[in-house]
Amino acid sequence: MLKKLIAAASLAALMAGAGPAQAQQTLRYAFQGNLNTLDPHSLNETTTLGLQGNVYEGLTARDKQLKIIPGLAERWEVLDNGLRWRFYLRKGVKFHNGNDFNADDVVFSTARTLARNSQLAVRLPRDIEVEKVDAHTVDFKLKTPNPILHYAWDTWYMMDKEWTEANNATQPSAPQDATPSFAVLNANGTGPFRITEHQLGVRTIFEKNPNWWGKPEHNLDRVVFTPITSAPTRVAALLSGEVDVIDPVPLQDVARINASPNARVLEGPEIRTIYLSFDQMRPELTASSVKGKNPFKDVRVRKAFYQAVDIEAIRRQVMRNAATPASSLISPLLFPQVSQIQRHPFDVAAANKLLDEAGYPRGADGNRFEVDLDCPNDRYVNDGPICQAVTAMMARIGIKINLLAVPRAQFFAKANSPVYNTPFYLLGWTPGTMDAHNVLNDLMMCRTPDGSGGRGQFNNGGYCNPKVDELALKVLVEIDTAKRDAMILEAFKTLHDDVGYIPLHQQALAWGVLKNVEIVQRADNQPLFYWATKK
Repeated sequence: MLKKLIAAASLAALMAGAGPAQAQQTLRYAFQGNLNTLDPHSLNETTTLGLQGNVYEGLTARDKQLKIIPGLAERWEVLDNGLRWRFYLRKGVKFHNGNDFNADDVVFSTARTLARNSQLAVRLPRDIEVEKVDAHTVDFKLKTPNPILHYAWDTWYMMDKEWTEANNATQPSAPQDATPSFAVLNANGTGPFRITEHQLGVRTIFEKNPNWWGKPEHNLDRVVFTPITSAPTRVAALLSGEVDVIDPVPLQDVARINASPNARVLEGPEIRTIYLSFDQMRPELTASSVKGKNPFKDVRVRKAFYQAVDIEAIRRQVMRNAATPASSLISPLLFPQVSQIQRHPFDVAAANKLLDEAGYPRGADGNRFEVDLDCPNDRYVNDGPICQAVTAMMARIGIKINLLAVPRAQFFAKANSPVYNTPFYLLGWTPGTMDAHNVLNDLMMCRTPDGSGGRGQFNNGGYCNPKVDELALKVLVEIDTAKRDAMILEAFKTLHDDVGYIPLHQQALAWGVLKNVEIVQRADNQPLFYWATKK
């Protein structure tokens, strides 16, 4: 009964979102999770940044093929042997409240992004200096050259200094904050859409910005975003025509949607890698039967967990062949050389032997030890079933998994806490720069004890190898492509040998759309309404 009531409430919200203004061209978009924050410097998560990217803009942008193009900066140049980047800002750009966009906003947004609670601090070197040259020119000064400084700036969004200060929102809100700031619930960007209503967990309304500086490639008057967590309800809403776009399509429903008279499935490769990771940092795990030590500090235990994962079974049975098994944390679409690394083979006998050697024998009940597994159940394609499959696979080697599968808001509040307290977890990663260094910097470099700082900020398990750190720092400044690629590959091979993570796969994209809708599906899986048209 509860599920029926939730489904009815979701559909009622959709119909209310459509409202009486049917003369308007309204796109109704349903996603499996919530838009938990409008603060563009709070949460470094692909869907959140994609939705915010319809409202806020960066100094750069990316086109439909993910190529870097001008955004709020019409051009830029690199000076002083790579130690100074000068950005020339567009003139005449206004925020949604009418305030002018200028260099003061860039200087302010830089400081706000580098603040302690900002997950977007990884977009900038910690020691970067920003200098206002004039009202529409800004210099960024570096201590060492960085040839990929601007690679992730399409999702580093500019905020209005005056509006943010006036609303006491100069500091970004952390995802786990109990009391949201004004910027979490309200938005004021420069982009092609402005938010006129935001009811967390119910709906968010994006209205066309008639004063946008760019040339619109959409024909929409507004977009109604509605979270529908139930997959069957989401599919039913699409097939009945109550929504125009759903993300994602359950894999078992792809054929049914494609066979329907009014809808189809957009499918394509995605660059996100889904992986498992361990707490390798604490002397004792926080949620495990092992006391006085941390089994994940032993590479033999980590490799045993890796070799217990039947990746082909996950691909066939859980993902219905809509995934590509991964050998590392980056897609070959972004770094082809990673294909030289082969997965550790699935081998239950070898995994059991490793655990015996590591000193974890089976007890009378057949178990060696038990441990929690944290997992979102509404963020990635079949994330809950993946974790259920992993739970069963670990049982074969005597590991009792306590599966904690929760909605993405609850999961990320825990996962992004500076005091991360889960021993074993599932996550997905899309490199914000579309470059391998992003993975090295964010996931593979040694994490500071409190999780602050740009390096290793999302290395929640605390993997740490000084050799990888050294390579990552060299990669950042190396301009010789062959030398750079060789160092990147060496770093990924080192991680592989250390079994620092268990890479699973790159999932395939599957969006359901009505046949009268055209929308661009980029490999980064960002829902960008400014490239959507509806007949």
